[in-house]
Amino acid sequence: MYLSKEEKQDLFAKHGSGKADTGSAEGQIALFTQRIEHLTGHLKNNRKDYNTERSLVMLVGKRRALLDYLIKKDVLRYRAIIKELGLRK
Repeated sequence: MYLSKEEKQDLFAKHGSGKADTGSAEGQIALFTQRIEHLTGHLKNNRKDYNTERSLVMLVGKRRALLDYLIKKDVLRYRAIIKELGLRK
């Protein structure tokens, strides 16, 4: 895997409420963003890898669904995670 256990824990500690908080929307969005960046880099070198392209599209959809959930539940948390990760709205 491209992320070690420690790197994932740091990611969840930074964006979630703690290392073990792997289920929070912010932590999941941060993890999806990391994976999306990784797959985007892979696709720049391997243009014809259509399976990875499909996985990337599905991952972006999952992240969008979590962001939609978060904006309905708490708009301040949504704005904070968008700002932290540097995502477009």
